[in-house]
Amino acid sequence: MNLTNLILNTDSYKFSHYLQYPPETRAISSYVEARGHSDHPEVLFFGLQMFLKEYLSKPVTMADVDEAEGIVTAHGLPFNREGWTHIVRKHGGYLPLLIEALPEGRMVRRGVPVAQVVNTDPACYWLTSYIETAFLRAIWYPSTVASNSRKVKQIIQPILEKTCDDPAAVLPFRLHDFGARGTTSFEQAGIGGTAHLVNFMGTDTVSAVLYARRYYGADMAGFSIPASEHSTMTSWGQEREAEAYGNMIDKFGGKGLYAVVSDSYDINNAVAEIWGKQLKEKVQAAGGTLVVRPDSGDPVETPVQVVRQLAYAFGTHLNGKGYKVLDNSVRVIQGDGISPSDIGLILGRLEAFGFSAENIAFGMGAGLLQRVNRDTYSFAMKANARQDTAGAWHDVYKRPATMNLKASKAGRQAVVEGYVGLEAARVEQLAGRENLLQPVWRDGELLVDWSFEAVRARAAG
Repeated sequence: MNLTNLILNTDSYKFSHYLQYPPETRAISSYVEARGHSDHPEVLFFGLQMFLKEYLSKPVTMADVDEAEGIVTAHGLPFNREGWTHIVRKHGGYLPLLIEALPEGRMVRRGVPVAQVVNTDPACYWLTSYIETAFLRAIWYPSTVASNSRKVKQIIQPILEKTCDDPAAVLPFRLHDFGARGTTSFEQAGIGGTAHLVNFMGTDTVSAVLYARRYYGADMAGFSIPASEHSTMTSWGQEREAEAYGNMIDKFGGKGLYAVVSDSYDINNAVAEIWGKQLKEKVQAAGGTLVVRPDSGDPVETPVQVVRQLAYAFGTHLNGKGYKVLDNSVRVIQGDGISPSDIGLILGRLEAFGFSAENIAFGMGAGLLQRVNRDTYSFAMKANARQDTAGAWHDVYKRPATMNLKASKAGRQAVVEGYVGLEAARVEQLAGRENLLQPVWRDGELLVDWSFEAVRARAAG
């Protein structure tokens, strides 16, 4: 069985849809947008290129057709053998589709299309909506993670700019991806982890740097540091806790940053007594920077308390903006169950105590890569136009009387620069304006290959 059979990468009800269109249909156009909510007015479009390279670049074969027919008919549904055989024989198995999309990394307001699909072969009018399942999934998940990661960046950035001398150098490493184990698969971790790296450069999700390299040409999109886990610390036993920490200094203390989880038994004792007294001179003499990681307790109060304890033990200096910065030998990372709102509260508390935001970094796991769904930004793919045998386009739309939020756009769509950002427009109403929905894929050929550098620059702008 071929689990990557593109014919089977859809929802069951799609198998019967080729029999349901008006007989004079020759083309169907569909678009993707984030309908959004009032508290999520913007999204960062990202991730389509991974799908194009990984899935649409592989042609369907007659073996795939045969396999799909057996499965679909056994599943209780009709199978479009004629249509798929046509694609294999006439198009070499590549889907006859034109895909237009915004440049990846663009911010877009809800209700503005991010992509549009139309079939290029009149015999394959049914294909546009057939790929909705895979196509929409390829957009909503990475775009949602990238958008949420950006929201955290928007929380951290202003406080960092207010309290740090060099915020541009510090910001890229303020949110670290701890989410790989909280996802459902290696692929999800890679896709979501890459989306996070659009905004930041810290990650422990190895698949993220692999995906960024494979699909966007990034030599190394993210970085990490040596760090302990509870098993490596508790294997020494509680009576040898100081030895366990000392070993971390010996192995990594002279090589830059290194993180040590310090709450295996008592975070207050670990910070105040072991780090702050027994090992203080060793930490400072090593020349690197110890990053203390509390991993339990109140997600807001505990990291603030750790910063204050380290300040008492190791001392601080005032930066150019008048805020306290811990001795260069120590910093803090908080990665236990925090939310974007928690991050804002922590930074606000530290600022109130006179500390710069550069003293602390954050890690997010499932909250970053897993605690999302298609409804987070209400992503949807809807048909917007149908072409008949005479070449005329007809509007296609829905207007549910009971829920206006689910109304869809009518007519072939374009995206233009407006007074308040990007706006949707009908293609026939462009009036000379540039359409920012660019062709990125046609009939098996990638037309635009975005680099990760370009995507990051666009997102930062």
